[in-house]
Amino acid sequence: MKVVKFGGSSLASGKQLEKVFDIVISDPERKVVVVSAPGKRYSEDTKVTDLLIECAEKCLKKEDPKEQVNALIDRYAAIADELSLPEGLINEIKKDLTSRINADKSKPDRFMDLLKAAGEDNNAKLVAAFFREKGVEASYIDPKEAGLFVTAEPGNAQVLPESYEQLFDLHERPGILVFPGFFGYSKEGEVYTFSRSGSDITGSILANALKADLYENFTDVDAVYAVNPSLIDRPKEIKELTFREMRELSYAGFSVLHDEALVPAFRAGIPVHIKNTNNPQAHGTRIVAERDNTNGPVIGVASDEGFCSIYVSKYLMNREIGFGRKLLSILEDLGLSYEHTPSGIDDLSVILRENQLNAKKEAEILHRIKTELHADEVKIKHSLALIMVVGEGMRHNIGTMARASKALAKANVNIDMINQGSSEVSMMFGVKQVDEVRAVKAIYDEFFAAVPV
Repeated sequence: MKVVKFGGSSLASGKQLEKVFDIVISDPERKVVVVSAPGKRYSEDTKVTDLLIECAEKCLKKEDPKEQVNALIDRYAAIADELSLPEGLINEIKKDLTSRINADKSKPDRFMDLLKAAGEDNNAKLVAAFFREKGVEASYIDPKEAGLFVTAEPGNAQVLPESYEQLFDLHERPGILVFPGFFGYSKEGEVYTFSRSGSDITGSILANALKADLYENFTDVDAVYAVNPSLIDRPKEIKELTFREMRELSYAGFSVLHDEALVPAFRAGIPVHIKNTNNPQAHGTRIVAERDNTNGPVIGVASDEGFCSIYVSKYLMNREIGFGRKLLSILEDLGLSYEHTPSGIDDLSVILRENQLNAKKEAEILHRIKTELHADEVKIKHSLALIMVVGEGMRHNIGTMARASKALAKANVNIDMINQGSSEVSMMFGVKQVDEVRAVKAIYDEFFAAVPV
């Protein structure tokens, strides 16, 4: 059995849904279909999820969300009209939206999750209706009824372990099962969403729970590429990579797959196959537990911006028991999460997302580290980009770090920070944001320019 998930661009119009239908029925093993909310039909279009967020914000400000509600209804109605679906379906969607808009707003984050989830939930009903209209046995699956229970964390829900056993019972249901992505229910019956692009997570959870043979993730690109296609013309396609490699690349900026989505599939040992809805015959990219390292040391290069570093220097830091814990406790007190902590004998840097800081927090960080830890020097460096070089083959190749560093030097890019993961699957370079694109191109050329596309 296969679990197959379709992204927003694959579901943006009636024409796209026709493609989805053809893909699903072409393989009888595709029994469970996970759907996102309708995405953009063209570059200037607005995603349904963004319309729902605008709608929720209007409601919370006690403003009239009529414009957003009409736009939402029009989106679903346009798809239904293209597919000649019954008019009653749109009335059902209107009723659902009205019910959500009139819900309790005393907890804004929870209300926002309730509205956001409407995109996937109503689209699953529409897709199931379309499949039935085409003469195929199909049913919408309510995540609450099916047993997808999650933690009560708005916008960052985590699946509860008992969900897997309950979701396994979906095996007994006949026909094609259309499951809305992106959200689940707390034990109290409230809606909570996963982080953005969380429909990937739903698909992975279902693949794990149903003990699927394969989790197929359909999007709008032929494959995962070795680098962002907007930076390099005709970049190398990646035919196969490991879960660890994909996790590292997703974290560092690859947007093809949500970086948390792999975890449930990985734990169950279920391969993931990324394919293109608009070109289903393309090979795509398979994500597996292990692969043959025949491509050289590096499989891909990714980057992300918006970081800063807190640099702390203190003579004999290495002899001071608990220094690192005390430093991280200060960040915890201020509600800050960190990404990396490269260190030396007498110095330590903490890399974190820049958008967590403001002038007040920065001043407090500097003051507390100096006064509580008696640091010799503390400074915050802004506008950093992280370049991630990833590949299982690095463990078996000598000089990968030297090659990457030399490539950056030739491109006149100064390295602010270097960090290599203990797994030896990735190495990271911190550079100034203004140098990000030049740095990525330099490293890609070093490892892939001579490799046939």
